[in-house]
Amino acid sequence: MAKEPTMKEMPMSDMSRGQSGHLYTQTNEVANAIIHYKRRASGELDELERVSTGGAGSGEFKPISGQDSAPNAFEGAASVIITPDRRFLFTTNGGDNSVSTFRIAEDGRLTLVDVKATGNPVEGRSGTAKSLAYSQKTRTLFVLHSFGPDHLRLMSVDAEGKLTTRQEQYTVNTYSKRNRVATMVVVSPNEELVFVGTTFDEPIAHTGLYPDGSPILWVQRAGGAFHSIASNAPDPDGLAVFPLRKDGSLGTTRFYDAKGGSPFYIAFLHERPDTFLIGYAVGDGCSMGTIEKDGTVNIGSLVKIDTSAGVPSELCWLAVSPDDRTVYATNFGYSNISSYRINGRGLELARDPACPKVPGDGTARGLNGTVTSGPADNWITPDGAHLYQIYGNAAKLVGYATQPDGSLNEVCSVKIPYNSPQGLAGF
Repeated sequence: MAKEPTMKEMPMSDMSRGQSGHLYTQTNEVANAIIHYKRRASGELDELERVSTGGAGSGEFKPISGQDSAPNAFEGAASVIITPDRRFLFTTNGGDNSVSTFRIAEDGRLTLVDVKATGNPVEGRSGTAKSLAYSQKTRTLFVLHSFGPDHLRLMSVDAEGKLTTRQEQYTVNTYSKRNRVATMVVVSPNEELVFVGTTFDEPIAHTGLYPDGSPILWVQRAGGAFHSIASNAPDPDGLAVFPLRKDGSLGTTRFYDAKGGSPFYIAFLHERPDTFLIGYAVGDGCSMGTIEKDGTVNIGSLVKIDTSAGVPSELCWLAVSPDDRTVYATNFGYSNISSYRINGRGLELARDPACPKVPGDGTARGLNGTVTSGPADNWITPDGAHLYQIYGNAAKLVGYATQPDGSLNEVCSVKIPYNSPQGLAGF
């Protein structure tokens, strides 16, 4: 009898499209809450509950720029995550620098288990705890903050989901860059390395805004020369990689040339655990990298999208299809999504853009000065049939049906709080 094809071997048109499930996002309101949606087979969403996190979000305030109201307050990714065994959901509370644990029931409903401070004090109007990653082997939760020097804090997770804040603290600053802005923390699939992405070498709030509301990305140094504040542009040190020890602690940081400005997002392939992708907020594209047997990291050349609408595009979030064939890249500045095809061991553009631009209310601008609806976190379903995208300035969460050519067709849109929501996770 012929062998049944695996999901990786099946073309997307032959996969089971439209499996139901659950989707979660955090409102990031000052009284923070998780919104729990039931996903229909059609991709449409039904809100089932809003559950308080017991912590505070940053609200509409954006700490990195000091704006009173702007989308993508965290300037990061993965603020809501689910453990591989689907027992627990973790979320950051960026406003007060804490983390909440929820137990996930069989029907997807949430029960708050614990809330713990990360250990970093809140300075000013808001904290900056933003990104989470979990090591199942060591039962360690990694909590990344936008601002340092203690960007990365650790928590231990017990069998019931209770959290214990650990004393370890790690930075992605260097000797010459002491105000770096970190974006995302990721544990490698073999749980031997921890990756941290960066976006700026100093907060854009320090450099000011142009009259149109767009940030100033170049600053004048001693001697009169102008220098980009985007990380890895030009200094080749934008990607931080830590060895992960058996007790959950981290070894000495190694900084790599990320091959593009602002290596914002890191995503590993599903079936090739030594291979990852980077999305660049200022580099305007994606690249593919590998972890070698000795633990060193190699990063390939950057493949850019069409930047005729202005630079940078702020390509900041990636979703990899379950068959490892397609990558969906969210462009904050362009208010849309581009798609790539993973071709052998490289990348090529599939559809650019993959969907129409989603308009906002006209009050938010990207780094290039264009008006944006502020798309932030995205998430693709385990069957690859649907992709969900936050558009904060449009106050909507949009669901798309994925197409074989890499394009996206909108199937639903639900109202979410204005500007503040962060993070998407589901099953």
